[in-house]
Amino acid sequence: MASKIHPLSDVQSDNIGDDTYVWQFSVILPKAKIGSNCNVNANCFIENDVTIGNNVTIKSGVQIWDGVILEDNVFIGPNVTFTNDLIPRSKIYQDEVIRTLVCKNASIGANSTIVAGHSIGEYAFIGAGSVITKDIPPFTVWYGNPASHKGFITKDGIILDLNLIDNKTGDQYSFYENEFRND
Repeated sequence: MASKIHPLSDVQSDNIGDDTYVWQFSVILPKAKIGSNCNVNANCFIENDVTIGNNVTIKSGVQIWDGVILEDNVFIGPNVTFTNDLIPRSKIYQDEVIRTLVCKNASIGANSTIVAGHSIGEYAFIGAGSVITKDIPPFTVWYGNPASHKGFITKDGIILDLNLIDNKTGDQYSFYENEFRND
């Protein structure tokens, strides 16, 4: 099935996959690449040098600037802002775009800011309102300003404390071959 573009959006890119929905008042520039089965909510801005994988959810009010790559199954909460210039000045443009990578299955909570040049690992979970100022390892939970490491998260979305304990059940987990196991 073809992508669905709301008539009140300004989509200039032809690089949008099947079953992707773009809501009203969003702007997508001509060179942006967006995969299949994505959901770009209202009032989003996606610049030219942006690559978005398949099954990505981008909630309302998100700005994604040049240099950002979102891999498959990423969740971007409302009003998340990505940056791409570490020393911004009016009418002075950088020579090279600073790259930011959000790896597969990562989630970024509402109102977070992602400072340019960092990667967020697979399945990582960034809590609402966080400011990311460093690389985030896979399967970790971070929040705060600046964000700090608060725990771990399983592929199934179970949040563990820094000792790999599920505080809801008291179960102890271990990490083996890129996945958590309940001991």
